[in-house]
Amino acid sequence: MGIKATSKPLFCHSKLLCISLLYLFTSLFLALYTSFISPTNCLFRYSPNDPIQTPLFLYNSSYGEHKHALPTFRSSCNSPVYFSDYWAALKEINEFSENSTFLGSQNLRYIQGNADSFGGNFSIKKRFSYFDHSDDGIEIPCGFFKQFPISNSDRMAMEKCKGVVVISAIFNDHDKIRQPKGLGKETPYTICFYMFVDDVTLKGLQYHNLISTNSDENSVGVWRIVKVEKEHLYENSAMNGVIPKYLVHRLFPNSKYSIWIDAKMQLVVDPFLLIHSLVIKENVDMAISRHPFFVHTMEEAMATARWKKWWDVDGLKTQMEIYCENGLQPWTPQKSYPSDVPDSAIILRKHSVATNLFSCLLFNELEGFNPRDQLPFAYVRDLMKPKLKLNMFDVEVFEQVAVEYRHNLKNGGVINGPKVIPTKTKRASSELLVNETGRSKCDSYILKMWGESQD
Repeated sequence: MGIKATSKPLFCHSKLLCISLLYLFTSLFLALYTSFISPTNCLFRYSPNDPIQTPLFLYNSSYGEHKHALPTFRSSCNSPVYFSDYWAALKEINEFSENSTFLGSQNLRYIQGNADSFGGNFSIKKRFSYFDHSDDGIEIPCGFFKQFPISNSDRMAMEKCKGVVVISAIFNDHDKIRQPKGLGKETPYTICFYMFVDDVTLKGLQYHNLISTNSDENSVGVWRIVKVEKEHLYENSAMNGVIPKYLVHRLFPNSKYSIWIDAKMQLVVDPFLLIHSLVIKENVDMAISRHPFFVHTMEEAMATARWKKWWDVDGLKTQMEIYCENGLQPWTPQKSYPSDVPDSAIILRKHSVATNLFSCLLFNELEGFNPRDQLPFAYVRDLMKPKLKLNMFDVEVFEQVAVEYRHNLKNGGVINGPKVIPTKTKRASSELLVNETGRSKCDSYILKMWGESQD
């Protein structure tokens, strides 16, 4: 009597095993579809094929470089970015940097002289007069009316950066120094990484034995540390951070491209790929993320007052009314840009005439009012000539190329560092954009923003 043949495979005699295998294959299919097929996903090609895997720098456990990372919740985006091949991007940018004689700064002439403030403290009318740069012979104000207080060795090294420079700044020990990830083999030796710090931050780094107390030239991983004597600049540390953020083309006059990254951010994609994919392939002067919540400048101004991001609320009201009176309009689909409010934690720039002019004009507004750079952004961008070619990419892209961390709550480790005393918020006498008569110069803006028509 022989064994009765069966048509079912052996593993299907177990119902539980069949269900488990079906679940496994279904999950794998969905994962592959989500990763490679679905058009709504942020499909990124990560850095080079062979990124550096070893840590760029080993931190002391007391320093806490990776504490308090902020989670992200977006997994899809409308305009996914596809990165170029690392070696092709590296070659193209290096060849342009070595062979190109174009320097945006050569086509801009800057006002020279001495003043009580670093930016010259120009009047509102005078600042606005420089927005139309039709005449190349006109000199424009662009900071440096006081010497930027760094060492000569740092200054000479900065002038030698001819290609891409990545810059950041930490003042009042407000952030940790974070090493970028996903770098290609040649990137640490080809790109300049500069971190500007003040005395308080420097003492914190020395306390944690991250830099030497006996040397004027220090580095932490890929970052070259540049000490800035902030007592010779602005009392407000945020304003001092604005100098390298927006005047990078003057601090690095021979660089062709730059990436600003707030110290709270950590890059996880190679800078060559970011510049190539977000600036060069898009044929733009500058790339910056749009704000995750706001599209109108007035929304950002109201949030700045509501959440006490700037202490002088009356000053905010004055600033917005001046902008409204002189041509600021709310965002509409007819504008050439998808939003009026950026997230300026990461800024990628080609050092062109338009980009350098924009940076100078924006810096002047920040000195004239306050260091909240999202408030004058659209005003300068929309009214300046020549026009800025701008790539305002999706927030989801921003969250894929960098990781955000919380700021330091204390000046950890700084024993003798100066204490930072918070300034008490000055309350506006009434609502942000309403004066004694119950009307504002921004009434028309508000009505348009709310989709209403003005009588």
